[in-house]
Amino acid sequence: MKILLEKEALHDGVARLANEIEQAFEGRQLTIVGVLTGSVVLMADIIRLIDQPMRVGVIQASSYRGATTQRSDLMINSELMIDITGRDVLLVDDIFDTGHTLTRVIQKMQEFKPNSIRSAVLLQKEGRAEVDCAPDFVAFTVPDEFVVGYGLDYEDMYRNLPYLAALEPADLEKHATQATPFST
Repeated sequence: MKILLEKEALHDGVARLANEIEQAFEGRQLTIVGVLTGSVVLMADIIRLIDQPMRVGVIQASSYRGATTQRSDLMINSELMIDITGRDVLLVDDIFDTGHTLTRVIQKMQEFKPNSIRSAVLLQKEGRAEVDCAPDFVAFTVPDEFVVGYGLDYEDMYRNLPYLAALEPADLEKHATQATPFST
């Protein structure tokens, strides 16, 4: 793996992101909705850094399943989401790649008639957007590589890394040849 952002740089960027969010929602009660599962680490850090009233919930969306780096059909499950009707909502996700996930999740959330929806992501990939929308808040821009750590995964692994890294072709090949990632 190639390290893209060390732990300290990540924490500084997330603190800056939380400060921007806090200023943008100053004087309003914020409802934060995290996209499961990749946003969990980012969302936990953001809610600890923002010093104002807030509600917290989740929505489930996934377009990557199993051992793949290729996007498939997006599945959205809003049954876990708290009531956002008439609320100022911040949608938190791990990464803005092509933008299809963010666009579709926002469309789904609009059905619940929030007062407003803004979005925040940890990462935005360079040169990958395929939609006209963009996140309102971005902590970091990264190259077009498969990124893991700080909540982002490959085959449900690496979410616990305290830094961000890019998987290299040899890393992906290693996973493809192992029956289980932790086999010896």
